[in-house]
Amino acid sequence: MHAYLIIRDGNQWADVVRLVPGESVTMGRAPTNTVVVKDERCSRNHAEVFYTQGQWIIRDLQSRNGTLVSGEQLRHDHTLEPGDILQIGNSHLAYVEDLSQAFPETGSLLKASKAVAGQPSELGTETADVDSIFESFEPTTITHRKKQSRFLDEPSLADTDESFPKVGRAAAQLCRLAFELAQATDVVSLAKEALGGLFAGTRVDAGAILLRQRDDAGNRRGEDLEMIASRSDSAHAYHRVSPFLASTVLRDGQAVMARNVMDDSNLGNRDSQGEILATSVICAPVRLGGAIYGLVHLYTTSAEVTTDPDDLEFTLAVADTVGVALENLNRRQELAENLNQVRTENVHLREQLGVQSEIVGSSEVMLQVARQIARAAPSRATVLIRGESGVGKELVARAVHFSSPRVKAPFVCLNCAALSETLLESELFGHEKGSFTGATERKIGKFEQADQGTLMLDEIGEMSPNIQAKFLRVLEGHPFERVGGSAQIQVDVRVIAATNRDLERDVAEGKFRRDLYFRLHVLEIFVPGLRKRSEDIPELAEFFLRKFSDETGRKIKGFTPRAMEELLRYRWPGNVREMKNVIERAVVLALGEYVDHEDLVLSTLNTAGDTESGIFAPVGPQEFQPTSLAEMESEHIRRTLASTGWNKSRAAGILGIERSTLDRKIRRYELKQNAASK
Repeated sequence: MHAYLIIRDGNQWADVVRLVPGESVTMGRAPTNTVVVKDERCSRNHAEVFYTQGQWIIRDLQSRNGTLVSGEQLRHDHTLEPGDILQIGNSHLAYVEDLSQAFPETGSLLKASKAVAGQPSELGTETADVDSIFESFEPTTITHRKKQSRFLDEPSLADTDESFPKVGRAAAQLCRLAFELAQATDVVSLAKEALGGLFAGTRVDAGAILLRQRDDAGNRRGEDLEMIASRSDSAHAYHRVSPFLASTVLRDGQAVMARNVMDDSNLGNRDSQGEILATSVICAPVRLGGAIYGLVHLYTTSAEVTTDPDDLEFTLAVADTVGVALENLNRRQELAENLNQVRTENVHLREQLGVQSEIVGSSEVMLQVARQIARAAPSRATVLIRGESGVGKELVARAVHFSSPRVKAPFVCLNCAALSETLLESELFGHEKGSFTGATERKIGKFEQADQGTLMLDEIGEMSPNIQAKFLRVLEGHPFERVGGSAQIQVDVRVIAATNRDLERDVAEGKFRRDLYFRLHVLEIFVPGLRKRSEDIPELAEFFLRKFSDETGRKIKGFTPRAMEELLRYRWPGNVREMKNVIERAVVLALGEYVDHEDLVLSTLNTAGDTESGIFAPVGPQEFQPTSLAEMESEHIRRTLASTGWNKSRAAGILGIERSTLDRKIRRYELKQNAASK
């Protein structure tokens, strides 16, 4: 069967797409669509039309603003009928099966009487030439077509031929000049363009445009005149307007013309030889709304050529046009300045937002992370964030969410390692009242809480195999049931997973489902450890110093050179989380105005994945002495206690264990404080 989509272009139905059975036609902003609709309200992949069971069907592809069919919102697949109008944003397409009947004599489609003009669309398929069709059914007869007015072209015969009325020639010149002045980007180019028009429209051979100097407020209201542009087509250079003539025009706000001004010092300035070259003079105010910005000064130097009242009229019209153009230029410059100010404020706001979210760092690796976030945010794909503990994986997940179209929807975070298998299932999917002991009421799970938003699952590698299977099914788009319930629940949630584990190794060892790994590993963002971006350490340290100084009320000015050297040399096994705690402790303990190296409590733990020893010097193969883990731990604790003068609280902090745990290990290994460390 024959079927067509007719696309509206401006105020008429212009392009036609032929529908071919077996080939679907997609519509949207993305250039990969069959019909590309350039409309901000149109989604990248908005809708599609396809053929099935002898009928053409339209389906909305979960677009942001929806699709209308003949004025009604499309909620399900719809069978198209001849005359149906498809509305996508402000764009319209009509479905017809017979082009000869598509355009009745009224000039509108069967169901398009209320349709408004849409935006032009680009086609990526074969289109029919329907110019003759549209012309034959236009309700009115178009008698003339012209792309651009001749009054805006280069000077034509009508501008120069004396047989044409002078008023008509002047009107054409003024029209073209006003168009040129409106495009000027600065005052100088505007003045030069105006002079060119004046010389073409009058019989003068010298002149200039002079504007009042700006006052302290930036307005042109000063007493002195500044020459913006001048021109002389005679053998003599331009001579500035006389003070008498300038003050007269500025005071009265009226244009004047004088003839036979030879030897009249009030109307013409003398040259270097004391001669007044002007034979006739025109001076017109540049004004707008009662304010006078400056003046136009023109004169002739030949006794055989004089100005007439038409020249005065033309000059006054140009001067007023210059006033309007000058005001518009000032407003454009103000808008540009305001726009730059807004952009600067936006940059500052972004910086403030970045500080509030504690995403700090301008190193190349962090810029790469920012670029990965920007690429991942707009999509619906699952994101896997990897990195060591403490690098800020949750902050990256928040950045992805708040940069995505789901920004107004919930962001829900859950740590999979903090819950048992039963509790994790309940937290993810919810439970019904009485489903297990302690379930005294219905609980809404994290998936339901995050509907239309984002669910961030931290430590995804700690999820048990049973939960992995159910979790995978939900990721595939299937509904789920609450624990102890039977109702099918469907949600729209974007999942962001985070882990510091080697998932590939867990898959190989059977600890993590292979199919779930591939489902999660769509987009990956790797957050490097702090030791791999040492250039961010000073920036992070200063940020945390300001943060905790404000919170505690301490007046800490900064770090001593020795302290900063220690921070840069340290390996940071706990990454940014450890630095935050170290700086907070230093702010509280610092005695002076600057944090010194003695205020920094740094651990001797190895960094994840590193082979360097903490306090033990590296040894060669010949020097290695086999020892048990208990002996190594005993020696490590003894040396840590000795380095802190047996300050158990401080030693426990360095070792990363509780004070009670340290006391048990001291008793187990029978460690005693020697006299030298007392």
